[in-house]
Amino acid sequence: MKEKVVDFIKKYNLINNEDKLVLGVSGGPDSICMLSILNDIKNDKTYNFNFELVVAHINHLIREEAIDDEKFVEEFCKKINIPFYSKSIDVKKIANNNKIGTEEAGRKVRYDFFDEILEKTNSNKIAIAHNRNDKIETIIMNILRGSGILGLKGIEPKKDNKYIRPLLACDRIEIENYCAENNITPRIDKTNSENIYTRNKIRNIVIPYIKQEFNPNISQTIERLSELVKEEDEYLQKLVEKKYKELLIEENKKEITMNLKKFNQEERVIKSRLLLYTISRLFGTTKGIEKIHIDDVIKLIDNNIGNKYLTPNKNIKILLKNHKIYFTNLKLDE
Repeated sequence: MKEKVVDFIKKYNLINNEDKLVLGVSGGPDSICMLSILNDIKNDKTYNFNFELVVAHINHLIREEAIDDEKFVEEFCKKINIPFYSKSIDVKKIANNNKIGTEEAGRKVRYDFFDEILEKTNSNKIAIAHNRNDKIETIIMNILRGSGILGLKGIEPKKDNKYIRPLLACDRIEIENYCAENNITPRIDKTNSENIYTRNKIRNIVIPYIKQEFNPNISQTIERLSELVKEEDEYLQKLVEKKYKELLIEENKKEITMNLKKFNQEERVIKSRLLLYTISRLFGTTKGIEKIHIDDVIKLIDNNIGNKYLTPNKNIKILLKNHKIYFTNLKLDE
């Protein structure tokens, strides 16, 4: 399995020499396996890797045994001489205060903490222990939620050259076998077997049912679909980047200006992607921008009426004026 992870790291250029990685480690099979394998790779001179590891652990204060999870990860890190950082946060309280689900609150808390440790330790990447099963589950969840074609890519090996997923080519059973073969007894989150959350229902009910009744190789089938979508998306992305340069009039941190006439000559699929790409260049993310916002902006631009604007959210203003489209970062006015 170690060789499989090394091949995957090289294929997607996940880790470079001099990298310093923050590993999100809960103590479960996936994350403790990731820690163990990356530590072995780091210390095995035959691989010619030169990187550092630090571990970040969050106690969500939801389960009674969470304190034992924390102690387990801390002791594991001491044994292999890896710096360990932990934090306890009342996730249920945060979820209630912000009127969001516990899963969403937990994810935000974790990633905020990973970023905090990234900065504190002068690291440059965050390693998450998602595996192949997680990717398949995510794609099915995205289908059920009615996501666009990009949702069919599922979880990617690398995102923003910051988040990496070294175990994404590995099945859950391989990870469990690795732990057993290496005498690692990971912590088991009993809530994973409770069909409360959507992901658990997909993992424990939907996928086994599909395997039994329709397609025993459903995981491989969905992974092939994901790879096809990824290839097409990469082609479209290159096309969009080329079109962006052709349409661009001016770009700075505060505002991006685009040629309105040329924009309206593009196909709708390119228009949608151009809008998302432009917003991403301005903010570094498209979070908070949904399909309804993109549809509204395209409709506004199609109407081609000057001095009209939309604010899809409080951070961005999209204005039509003098045959140009202005994308303005309102956050810089605060």
